[in-house]
Amino acid sequence: MRALTVAQMREADRRAIEEFGIPGAVLMENAGQGAAGVALEMLADAAAARALVLAGRGNNGGDGYVIARHLSTRGIDVRVRLLAAFDDILGDARVHLDVLRRMKLDVREMQLPKERETLASELKWCGLVVDAMLGTGTRGEVREPFRTAIELVNASGLAVLAVDIPSGLNGDTGECEGPCVIAQRTATFAAPKLGMLRPSARAFVGKITVVDIGMPRELLAGE
Repeated sequence: MRALTVAQMREADRRAIEEFGIPGAVLMENAGQGAAGVALEMLADAAAARALVLAGRGNNGGDGYVIARHLSTRGIDVRVRLLAAFDDILGDARVHLDVLRRMKLDVREMQLPKERETLASELKWCGLVVDAMLGTGTRGEVREPFRTAIELVNASGLAVLAVDIPSGLNGDTGECEGPCVIAQRTATFAAPKLGMLRPSARAFVGKITVVDIGMPRELLAGE
């Protein structure tokens, strides 16, 4: 399968929405549902069938909300912690966040590094961490609140599923500028990202699963 740069993937997303008329919320739903299947596989081997979803403010967080919903409907105990304010979640991600809140799932904001000990306690509770913090657009040094979250996740010894790409990893170069999530598995969407196939990324991405999100094949072939 052809690996794409971050810019190529962004353009494919744009064309799928604008030229083919596939709503962004539908692409996000397909991505999250597919990644939830990977999470369920990992939870089968976990010490506890409980998942903690750490979500940022963008579309990567939106994928995480979809994952949380699908895990919940399958009987998994799920907590979602936003490393952003509710009011900062917009667009397609907000659509899926609002669904979680109507379902009365355990969703709340978390302020880091102020709530460092709280997150450490949450990590002791769960059996799987879903990293939906930072997506493929990450550039430059990772800052708070993500720095503290990444450090605590890596120190926890828990199994981690990275959503699209491990937080902190550059999607083009495969390098980390600061802390980077060390994932056992990465569920990446539509096509592998070029950076995650580089030798420098191997220790962070773990096993890569490419999730079909229903994107027209010609867009992934660069046509």
